[in-house]
Amino acid sequence: MRSRTYTRKCDSPNFFSYPISLLPTSPPTWRIIPLQTDDAFTNMALDEACSEGVAANQVPPTIRFYRWQPSAVSIGYFQSLHDEVATEKCQGAGIDVVRRRTGGGAVFHDYEGEITYSVIAPEKLFPKGITESYHEICGWIIQSLKLLNVQTEFKPINDIILASNAVGPNGENVGGKKISGNAQTRRNGILLQHGTILYQVDVRKMFSLLKVGQEKIADKMIAAAEERVSSLKLLQPQLTLEEVYQVLLKGFTAGKKYQIGDWTQQETARAWELAQSRYSTKEWNELR
Repeated sequence: MRSRTYTRKCDSPNFFSYPISLLPTSPPTWRIIPLQTDDAFTNMALDEACSEGVAANQVPPTIRFYRWQPSAVSIGYFQSLHDEVATEKCQGAGIDVVRRRTGGGAVFHDYEGEITYSVIAPEKLFPKGITESYHEICGWIIQSLKLLNVQTEFKPINDIILASNAVGPNGENVGGKKISGNAQTRRNGILLQHGTILYQVDVRKMFSLLKVGQEKIADKMIAAAEERVSSLKLLQPQLTLEEVYQVLLKGFTAGKKYQIGDWTQQETARAWELAQSRYSTKEWNELR
């Protein structure tokens, strides 16, 4: 793995530090981390550092929004890197590859193509059932997209698809197409769920980076994937990524007590340590 200096930039200027002393009560006060851009290793390290802080009651339950720069492929905790990812093609294209703490499949995170969220909170705030907890958090996305007049529904166990009566910009039926995928883990009493909301999708590029069979990517394979997946920009070509973020912010915070905040110094330092010692290492990413 190549070494890197880890930096972070915030895409939204209107935030302030959240005081550690304001710990969550009942109902909890959520900390919202505005849309930020990080590399793959830092993104996964921030999720873990925040999970540790919430578990230690040092920081409140947290919702964060972020992008990936450079674009990246993440693989599920139980996947084999070399079985799932065309690593040489990723390296040649400047695409990061990282193993997540959550399960699920390999995902291409296009910097221009999605917004990712993480929800990090005591698991007691959510239903005990995995499907039920997915349903609750995915409901926040469904409510967000309603603000764009995009009707979606939850598809167990962890997907969001366009509603059966959804139509595209040319009046075509697009119902049932996937627009969000999500993954979850629970450790030390803390629930971590993260997922993507697809803004635009480059299916051919995605398949070139994943091992869907190393034969030449067939046009019929591309067409089949395009029949299963959609994106917000396909539905509303004039829609901007900033507009998507704003409705997500509204949908995720609706009915909640919350404060717009930032990472603590302890979280930032811990995330830097984890990015260096785990998420950027060959030992972690080639674990299986």
